[in-house]
Amino acid sequence: MDDIAETGTLYIVATPLGNLKDITLRAIETLKSVDTIACEDTRRASILLRHFDIAGKKLLSYHSFNESRAVRSVMNLLAEGSDVALVTDAGTPAISDPGYAMVRAASELPARVIPVPGACAATAALSACPLPLHNFYFAGFLPHKKGRKSKLEFLASIHSTVVFYESPGRIGRLLREVDDHFPGAEVFIAREITKIHEEYVRGTAPDLLEHFSGKTARGEFVVVVCPAGKKQSGSPSKSGFGIERESVGSLQ
Repeated sequence: MDDIAETGTLYIVATPLGNLKDITLRAIETLKSVDTIACEDTRRASILLRHFDIAGKKLLSYHSFNESRAVRSVMNLLAEGSDVALVTDAGTPAISDPGYAMVRAASELPARVIPVPGACAATAALSACPLPLHNFYFAGFLPHKKGRKSKLEFLASIHSTVVFYESPGRIGRLLREVDDHFPGAEVFIAREITKIHEEYVRGTAPDLLEHFSGKTARGEFVVVVCPAGKKQSGSPSKSGFGIERESVGSLQ
């Protein structure tokens, strides 16, 4: 414990998904208090900092391509007693975003790792999801190639509501795979959460494949899949809803 007391603290800071009003007071306070901010994209982090009049911070780039070097740099700062904040482009670090390696290294230093909770695409989508959520499996992004089919087979076998992340260019592929592996499942999609083209829609995989076909869909998708036959309240019949609204003070 004495060693931890002499090192700096790594703060895992959640930032808005889009609407900048969704940042917490504690996140602003933390970003103002540290000297260094490790961020997935220094340009996007700069927009956030300028909006909240946070100046004079050293921005350290941290992403999947420079992970080892960035982790070493942050561990050196923590070992010297400096506090560091870790942010991602949007949402909570380490949740299908860079962060795990940094957290692991800091815990082994050892240094304090303190979460500053806030926005997360998965929990935001689930909070508005009308499908059964008494238990669910967070799958995040599926592998693009190797292991994708076996992963889908495993997810279908557990008969639980499953939460995926997906990009616009691959949403069609995922919905076709859901139709194959989860026949008859109800699907809920949240897209562009808190942003200008925010949309929520529910139906079967073929319904939603038709809904998004021919469209230029922006942003990342949260896809919630409820297997056919899973107990739920209300009618399991097909329905859908969507909204588009302007987000005030958005990163995009």
